[in-house]
Amino acid sequence: MSLRFCSFASGSSGNCYLVKSDSATLLIDAGISGKKVLEGLDATGTPHEGVDALLITHEHIDHVRSVPVLSKKLPGISVYANEATWEGMKKPASPEQQRFFRTGEDFYIKDVTIRPFAIPHDAADPVGFSIYSGGRQISIVTDVGYVTDEIFDEIIDADLLLLEANHEKEILLMGRYPYNLKHRILGEKGHLSNVSAGECLCKLARTKRKARQILLGHLSRENNDPAVAMLTVKNTLMEKDIIPGGDLKLGIAMRDQMSYIYEV
Repeated sequence: MSLRFCSFASGSSGNCYLVKSDSATLLIDAGISGKKVLEGLDATGTPHEGVDALLITHEHIDHVRSVPVLSKKLPGISVYANEATWEGMKKPASPEQQRFFRTGEDFYIKDVTIRPFAIPHDAADPVGFSIYSGGRQISIVTDVGYVTDEIFDEIIDADLLLLEANHEKEILLMGRYPYNLKHRILGEKGHLSNVSAGECLCKLARTKRKARQILLGHLSRENNDPAVAMLTVKNTLMEKDIIPGGDLKLGIAMRDQMSYIYEV
């Protein structure tokens, strides 16, 4: 038994991920166009009628843009969000497709267990997700101002972790964003920096040694670059004598490109 993961897009302009178990097919977020989501399904050999559910982390447009379209194009799909997120979505799915979960409480789709956990971000009730099947775990942690103890405990056993590396702090501070937006991004309900992502991975590696696939995601178009994110995270790890590439494999979930299909 295994879990497979593919990022269709990850970044400040739109996010969408595919997770497949032996019997369940899930989309997480739909912040890119419906056309691109359907193209991603085709490229991964995923039948449209086989998609069981769309899971929503929070109501910001770069995570929910194509929910109405996908609700029509994938009529067999169920869309899951917590109550506050549903209330914050301007164009939700049809009522018969809506499903509700409670943050912190597991729910189940076929052979998959899904745990939505609270994250600090400036949305109504934002969550990350851990997805479990066959003793394997995939965790998605983006749109976080900082990694809380609760988040860290949730991801300690993850076999694949998508972790936000949104910005390089110096690029953000010197950039053209207005002060209030910079303050929001740097705040405790904003976004995780490259250095903060690296520090989280250092703590993971020191706390529990195991083989992990790490994907850095939700990179900002304005305030980051894939090469910069990778270099900063690697340098942060190496400063703590942690050498990437052994147990800790690093990759990038690109803003406008599909990733590999990872199997854990």
